[in-house]
Amino acid sequence: MASEKTLALLRSRLCNRNFVHSAFKSSPDSNYSKLKFLIANSISEACNNSVLLLGPRGCGKSAVVDLVLEDLKAEHPDMITVVRLNGLLHSDDNCALKEIARQLCSELQLLFSKAASSDDNSQFMIDMLRECGLAHKTVIFVLDEFDLFTQGKQRLLYSLLDAMQTLTSQSVVIGVSCRLDADQLLEKRVRSRFSHRKLLCAPPTSEDTVRLLEHLLYLPKDESFPSSYIRDFNSAVQKILGDKRFKEILNSLSNVEGTISNLLRFLFRVVSYLDLESGLLSLENFKTALPCTQRQPKLDALLDVSILELYMLVCMNRLEIKEQNSYNFSSIMKEYKSIQDAYKTSDNYAHNVCLRAFEHLLERELIGFSDPRSRSLSIEFRPVKLLLSPRELHQGLKSNSSCPAILQKLLDHESYK
Repeated sequence: MASEKTLALLRSRLCNRNFVHSAFKSSPDSNYSKLKFLIANSISEACNNSVLLLGPRGCGKSAVVDLVLEDLKAEHPDMITVVRLNGLLHSDDNCALKEIARQLCSELQLLFSKAASSDDNSQFMIDMLRECGLAHKTVIFVLDEFDLFTQGKQRLLYSLLDAMQTLTSQSVVIGVSCRLDADQLLEKRVRSRFSHRKLLCAPPTSEDTVRLLEHLLYLPKDESFPSSYIRDFNSAVQKILGDKRFKEILNSLSNVEGTISNLLRFLFRVVSYLDLESGLLSLENFKTALPCTQRQPKLDALLDVSILELYMLVCMNRLEIKEQNSYNFSSIMKEYKSIQDAYKTSDNYAHNVCLRAFEHLLERELIGFSDPRSRSLSIEFRPVKLLLSPRELHQGLKSNSSCPAILQKLLDHESYK
């Protein structure tokens, strides 16, 4: 069926990082274009370069590097050697130099010696950079988690950047880090050899997001799908993208996390809700997928708490609104009794039952002790604090099916006047 083929196609696109980021290939201002120009210039001009890609996790730094290297390898076959290191694995200088030697030996079909010392591996790297430069072959070093390489004496970074100062070497160092101040972590001797080029990978703008969605969701106009189905599917996607309610969904998603990886996770859920009968995406698919990407553990914990525990949470919220910063179990029970007296509620519980409910809230980490110095006191007299915001508590009460209506009213600002 066409709908099943569509589902498979969209899922494969969302899982293919190169396809995702190819949406920005045509833009001259994209990080893809800037990085490709820099490396291509190093290859054609036989010069050395260094650059940092900085940005939050999930914004596509590594994916851009992979896409650029894949395209350059296709354009310049047998002229590029790539060495990849990760700060989580190779932050130790000796381990990093050994890994560089191993990868260079593998790329250049040489025999790797496991018994070689750190100095031997360092000299081997310098010799290989010189030989590759004489052969007009560019060595590209990709250092993921670049900030972790700045710990310690930074011998690896100094050796790499110092070797690039010679006329015979031909290499590029690409540092990838989620720390925006990564270049400030470099020692003076290393910083003086760094080119100070930085590319900032920011979350996509609203225009970039729409362009990415069109790139990912539009069906190709080829013979693999019926022309009428392609027309109906693409027009349905176009209608969704132009809907104001869809823009509100995107804003809600970006308020939590505006990275490309979060958008891809969201789209994968959207595609999973595709109606196989009609084979078309609808706005309801996006609405259904949104809560799944915004799950919060505290709100989930509020779904099955007892009515008594809900009363206690509301009482604590009332005490905080009254600017009573320090309160304990006894204070909460006084507030609970005042609610009973004011609203004549029938929810009346024994003292030991209330204490067990209080302990249960502590176990669920919906409330916590506010003063660690009060450990010697009984649990009834230790000061506590609410670990929920008023908005989270309000949402939790709305989602709890057994919540009494009076609690919803108590959270209304008018109740505190």
